[in-house]
Amino acid sequence: MMMKIDCKPLAKPLAASIALLLSGCMVGPDYHRPQVSVPATYRELPGWTQAEPAAAGPKGAWWTGFNDPLIDQLEPLVEVSNQTVRQDYANYQEALAEVKVARAGLFPTVGVTGSATRARGATSSTTSTASRAYTTNSGSLEGNVSWAPDLWGSVRRTIEENSATAQASEATLANATLSEQVTLATTIIQLRTSDANIALLQDTVKAYQHFLDVVSNQDKYGTIAPSDLITARTQLETAQSSLIALGVARAQYAHAIAVLVGKNPEDLDIPFNPTMPSLPSVPVGVPSTLLQRRPDIATAERQMASENAAIGVAVAAYYPTVSLSALDGFTQSPLGGLLHIANYVWSLGGSATETIFDGGERSGEVAAAKAAYDAAVANYRGTVLTAFEDVENDLSGLRILSQQADALDAAVRDATRGTEIAFNEYQAGTVDYTTVATAQATQLSNQQTALSVQESRLADAASLIGDLGGGWSDGALHDPRNPRDSDKATAQAASAAVGASAPAARTGSAD
Repeated sequence: MMMKIDCKPLAKPLAASIALLLSGCMVGPDYHRPQVSVPATYRELPGWTQAEPAAAGPKGAWWTGFNDPLIDQLEPLVEVSNQTVRQDYANYQEALAEVKVARAGLFPTVGVTGSATRARGATSSTTSTASRAYTTNSGSLEGNVSWAPDLWGSVRRTIEENSATAQASEATLANATLSEQVTLATTIIQLRTSDANIALLQDTVKAYQHFLDVVSNQDKYGTIAPSDLITARTQLETAQSSLIALGVARAQYAHAIAVLVGKNPEDLDIPFNPTMPSLPSVPVGVPSTLLQRRPDIATAERQMASENAAIGVAVAAYYPTVSLSALDGFTQSPLGGLLHIANYVWSLGGSATETIFDGGERSGEVAAAKAAYDAAVANYRGTVLTAFEDVENDLSGLRILSQQADALDAAVRDATRGTEIAFNEYQAGTVDYTTVATAQATQLSNQQTALSVQESRLADAASLIGDLGGGWSDGALHDPRNPRDSDKATAQAASAAVGASAPAARTGSAD
């Protein structure tokens, strides 16, 4: 890593002095984003027919692709009501404030001091032992200015460091928002699957009850083995038990959904709805765009820039610190006539300090800063690799699950037909009820597996959207070094909060 002092030599000493005071130098390395290896295309992309690589990526309200009214209703609440998101928003506001604190170091500190004193004294006479008391008033009014010019760029590097940290916090906020939105979509998918399973078991219970009625009638006439009645009754009771057990999972999903949108579980009522969401079409794009679309990558990259600036702060400690001060005002005793020109006082001063020996403290700080930067680089590259892995996992999951879903559709059709044939054969007396029970168990198992695969495909689609950044771009990051830009970011967040909370207040229940 090359150290750089960004000062241009000036011909005239006076001009050099003025330029030095006003702009100073910038010690430490300038930041350049490290290169990372990016594949030309995703390995799994050709095998996934849902992919649209020519498109730019998910945009805006990406969750509408699931065509689920509950998802559409609750997703906007995450940004303003989810407490994890609110925490990261507060952290971002804190980081913006730290930039303002650092920027203050570029400017002089101006103060004013006023004082007044009232004192009692006594005088003694040479011709008498008596003394005469008197009272005097005194006061001062002074203004003072102090300034430590940023000769070596320590303050500017600190601003650079804090600005990058603020942008990392902004990207963390975006990542938390996206993550919680994906979690909400996934949880609603799980709830819908639970409702679909409940509907399936309700139909199964009705079918098993019909089978039991038929078997019971045959048992009255003694035309079947007693074990057939027990088998049919056991199947019905088992299905009823499984149906009741599904209520536990459904309640937990509903409670989790309420918390994700910042509500108490008892404040959100989600009616039963077995209709599964639609599988959205997700444009994937090329891998290189992932570096700009993933907020967690942006967080890692901005942390890297912050650590790079911290090296400059540590290097600046090697150079002298110069401080300038001035005082201007009035002082008078007695107080009367304080502001007369005769009572005018002023002073100018300057100081410079330089550490000669510190036992290796500064060199240790520089080494620590460099090591922290190297760690940030490794974290950035690791985050990029993980991002590519996530997308490949999502694509492979969607491809393989699509093939499994096709096979299960055929298996469900065949198992349903097999149950009908087995029951007809049982009524004809050609098979015992064990054959029917086996066919029924196979049919229910295949139907539940098909629902599980459908749930996994929807969850993988939601995960893929999140792993592609959900339409976010690092171009959305604001520059905290520009006060207007940071104020604009705060105003946008505040307006979004007001806009999203208004309809939420009118929502009594979901769906």
